[in-house]
Amino acid sequence: MSPLTRRQLLALGLVGAGATAAGGAGLWWASTGGVGRGGGQIVEPPVLPSAGGLLEQDLEAAPARVRIGSRTANVQAFNGSLPGPTLRVRPGDTLRVRMRNGLAAPTNLHVHGLHVSPEGNGDNPFVSIAPGESFDYEHRIPEDHPPGTYWYHPHHHGHVADQIAAGLYGVIVVEDPDPVPVTRERVLVVSDLSLDPDGNLSDVTPMEQMMGREGRIVLVNGQVRPQLSAAPGERELWRVVNACPARFLHLSLDGQGLRLLSRDVGRLREPVDVTEVELAPGNRVELLVETRQGTSTLVTSPVDRGSMAGMMGGGMGRMMGDDRPGGDEPVELLTLGVAGDRAPEPEAVAAAAPLRDLREEPVAQRRTLDFAMGGMGAGMMDGGMLDGGMMDDGDGPGMMSFTINGQEFDPGRLDETVRAGTVEEWILTNSSPMDHPFHLHVWPMQVVEDGNRDLAEPVWLDVVNIPARGRVVVRVAFDDFPGRTVYHCHILDHEDLGMMGTVEAR
Repeated sequence: MSPLTRRQLLALGLVGAGATAAGGAGLWWASTGGVGRGGGQIVEPPVLPSAGGLLEQDLEAAPARVRIGSRTANVQAFNGSLPGPTLRVRPGDTLRVRMRNGLAAPTNLHVHGLHVSPEGNGDNPFVSIAPGESFDYEHRIPEDHPPGTYWYHPHHHGHVADQIAAGLYGVIVVEDPDPVPVTRERVLVVSDLSLDPDGNLSDVTPMEQMMGREGRIVLVNGQVRPQLSAAPGERELWRVVNACPARFLHLSLDGQGLRLLSRDVGRLREPVDVTEVELAPGNRVELLVETRQGTSTLVTSPVDRGSMAGMMGGGMGRMMGDDRPGGDEPVELLTLGVAGDRAPEPEAVAAAAPLRDLREEPVAQRRTLDFAMGGMGAGMMDGGMLDGGMMDDGDGPGMMSFTINGQEFDPGRLDETVRAGTVEEWILTNSSPMDHPFHLHVWPMQVVEDGNRDLAEPVWLDVVNIPARGRVVVRVAFDDFPGRTVYHCHILDHEDLGMMGTVEAR
């Protein structure tokens, strides 16, 4: 085999800027293109609360110019805000959103994690809003909807990763009828992007798409390493959202008390003391930060989410070696300065109601979903990918396939049919060498088997990571809503490349 030329390596994104973006999280201070070290006070997105059981709001997805560090950047945003406005609702409310598309590509809106209807003008991923057009969404939130932190973002197949990476995301808070006593709440949206020297969004390479893109600039609420301040003895509620298209977050906060209150769906019965917590793309956590003294840094450490090296033919695999996404150094997200007079001791956190446990309920059906990647290797090296542009149409000889049960996504095909009102057990297997975080719309999942993980208490998530070559078992209660929706990998490039299926509850 002839050695690859520099032109071929550049086409693959294995040298130059592409390689830095795919694996250089730890180099981000040096590669942010002059955005500087940041450090301004944290700014939270504008808050839009419901009133009288209704939140009615216009959202426009459009190009926007925002300040990122010391630079002006050309991004895409909801209502010109990065992140978009925070929507605050209560169980039993109605959420109406008129979504206008000010982009050059089609789009739509997904309310990630909300247990609402997938039909008609509900959380319908098959809606397509053409450029310049609008669509009126209406979501009736059940009276018993779990309180917590959710989020919204586009979900038009083929454009999801690009649009979220460009800045289109925002938070939804479902308020708790019995809130935890805290000094203050903070909404903290972690995202990443890459900018070129002119402040425009960098082009993504084919290799970055296959690996799952990770931006060179990591942001919190659209800011570079913002600062927070508090007094000793306070208790803060941090609502943390991982809005990155592919980056896993492994969070730690030195020097302060940290307790986990919630992951994705539903409060834990009692907050759990933690020193670190991991979020796959799309996951959320609610953390109770109990302040002590001094300055602390919220850090995300590298997460090994696998590699494609083992799939490459011969010389390509050896050339890639151990180069993996996620970088090899921690990234500092924000700093918390604690100083001043000690605050009064907050009230104790009352125990929450126990979460539903589907292990105690009958299972109507068991089914297996296998997540796989393939079709690249010798074919790619023979010229299909390098000569023709791998991402053109998905049918070329060098195109890698991203499949569930051996099939790429087809919106006209129904992959799974379930009976409404029943509980099913889904066995999620991953035959590929990369992690695939699995997201099911509308219905949350209870994890019932996940390696050696402690599942004594029910664990409810709407994004469940399936490790490379691994296996996870979940149960799903298909309650309340009939209708058709999707499930997919939340490495959003993988979703756009075909790793998605359809399911209908009847």
